[in-house]
Amino acid sequence: MNFDKPFRPAQFTEHKLICAILDGTYPSGSALPSERCLAEQFCVTRPTIRETLQRLAGEGWITIRHGKPTEVNNYWESGGLRLLGTMVRYSEVLPESFIIYLLELREILTPPIARMAVTRAPSIIYDKLALHKTLENTPDAFTEFDWHLQQLMAVHSGNPVYPLILNDFTSIFKTMAIFYFNETDARQASLKFYENLQHAIEVNNDKVVEDVVRNAMKKSIEIWTRIKNV
Repeated sequence: MNFDKPFRPAQFTEHKLICAILDGTYPSGSALPSERCLAEQFCVTRPTIRETLQRLAGEGWITIRHGKPTEVNNYWESGGLRLLGTMVRYSEVLPESFIIYLLELREILTPPIARMAVTRAPSIIYDKLALHKTLENTPDAFTEFDWHLQQLMAVHSGNPVYPLILNDFTSIFKTMAIFYFNETDARQASLKFYENLQHAIEVNNDKVVEDVVRNAMKKSIEIWTRIKNV
């Protein structure tokens, strides 16, 4: 999160607290300092601290206990989509395993989303895939193309919840994808995926569509794991 621009004290305080929770300064089960101590630490007012704590409690990061110290939750177990949407904005302090968790989730969700999209709007998805033949061989171009394809499939799946979920991951996907598509074999794997998905649409086979997408997601996990282990 960039604080070079003017920002509200509550935004700054939220950023600092979430980073401190994610980097283990305040681990799950620990108590946060008092409102007075936090206000002094961040040079903000106690009402600002109170406002921030209420917002974090609403997302599931903490539990406010009146008359007792505020406790940091095990957010992996108690959090929800709102908390996850916030987490993805803090990639600089998230563990490397978090990206793998997201890729594994994508491996589960994307095949049925693609199948529904191809069933409902085959020509739209096919025409988008056809553009890969003129795709510029750069990480930026592949990132934009791949993200737009995912958005297109989510929108045309017929389930309006899918685009809402996907939108929360825009920033972390684009940050990760630039790094990922910097690898030649990652770009080549995606080109092969686009070709295979085009063919699956041509043969009009739902199972082939899901298999193609699932195999591509598995391959992306393999490539990402190799990149991070280099």
